[in-house]
Amino acid sequence: MTGHGDLAARTSAAAVLARCDELATHTDLPDGLIQRVYLSPEHAAVNALAAGWMREAGLTTWQDAAGNQCGRLEGATPGLPALLLGSHLDTVPSAGRYDGILGVLTAIAVVDRVRASGRSLPFALEVVAFGDEEGTRFGTALLGSRALAGTWLDAWWELADEQGIRLHDAFETFGLDPAAIGRAARTSNDFVGYLETHIEQGPVLEEQDRPLGIVSSIAGARRFQITITGKAGHSGTPWVHRRDALAGASEAIVAIERLARDADLIATIGHLEVFPDAVNVIAGRAEFSLDLRGRFDADRDLAWQQIEALLAEICDTRGLHVGVEQTHSAPAAHCSDRMRGVIAAGVRAAGAGTADAGREPLELLSMAGHDAMAVGHLTEIGMLFVRCAGGVSHHPDESVTEADVAAALDAFEAAVLALADSPGAMPAPQDPA
Repeated sequence: MTGHGDLAARTSAAAVLARCDELATHTDLPDGLIQRVYLSPEHAAVNALAAGWMREAGLTTWQDAAGNQCGRLEGATPGLPALLLGSHLDTVPSAGRYDGILGVLTAIAVVDRVRASGRSLPFALEVVAFGDEEGTRFGTALLGSRALAGTWLDAWWELADEQGIRLHDAFETFGLDPAAIGRAARTSNDFVGYLETHIEQGPVLEEQDRPLGIVSSIAGARRFQITITGKAGHSGTPWVHRRDALAGASEAIVAIERLARDADLIATIGHLEVFPDAVNVIAGRAEFSLDLRGRFDADRDLAWQQIEALLAEICDTRGLHVGVEQTHSAPAAHCSDRMRGVIAAGVRAAGAGTADAGREPLELLSMAGHDAMAVGHLTEIGMLFVRCAGGVSHHPDESVTEADVAAALDAFEAAVLALADSPGAMPAPQDPA
């Protein structure tokens, strides 16, 4: 195993970062900003690039029925269950260039290393570049990974983007058959596990001066669209006659933040829209989003019940009406002991001969959602975190270092090999008869 300070490892990391830069040019925003959404021309372009890089690494490739780009390197014998590696290629608006993307390119690079080494593994290696993790276009996250996990919901076909294009129609425009979505679904027998590399999206590794960390679990998330309706009117309307939807929404947002802080949860209101949106008109309607996350589903769900009661109380006091639509729900996902163990082995191997030698790997909770949450319905999961500057993510200032990416490549490769060497990893002996 090469140390991540070695020239070969740094060269490999530089190649991964150059590919991140190349993918960043495929965007539907001007001025160098990045946005790449599901089933768009940009999605098709990055799938084609990823497929080419997969083939260079020795994988056979296909695009599945949900638009995920896939590749496979056979193990010791053809047809073995696979260790699945990957992440996603879609982005949020005005994104950075590493969230998701680094995980896909790290997976391809590690498979290339394994192939080049000539090492025969007791499982196949598959790489997946999921088409939709963020939910930017249609408002529901993890579409790509949930299709692979077999948890696709037919109700999603009626989801529409900001232009009114239905998901069903976007499939057809992209060249996919909505009726064939079930072909994307895999089974638990297909896989021995799933490993994903991802930037931390938080400041802990940087604060602890660690390049890498192990994810213990991924917080469960629920998302809601909340509409508060009052009565529009002239700005000169006396206080007693006002039914100001924006004032009610503002009180609710502050109350939600206070409740979430007290419960040690994360609550994010990332979208707020007011109607009729005029300077001299009382708002008749206010719509805002809520993304609610917690380490434990029960705590998160109890907080939501309290938030619902708060919304009802605020609106009753102000003479307003509240409507709620849940747009996304994902339970917390816990990384298995075995997968945490192989990633820990990988982190130790990558740290050998460096300042991290002898330090126990750091375990972290991920408050961000990941494709691993959906894949966890099929197989055990594990995640490797990579330090990012300032913990900044979902922003153009996302930044990682070449040295940390080199460490991640070494650790991820070592994790794959640790799993191959673990008890029970070898296929059952075949009867010579």
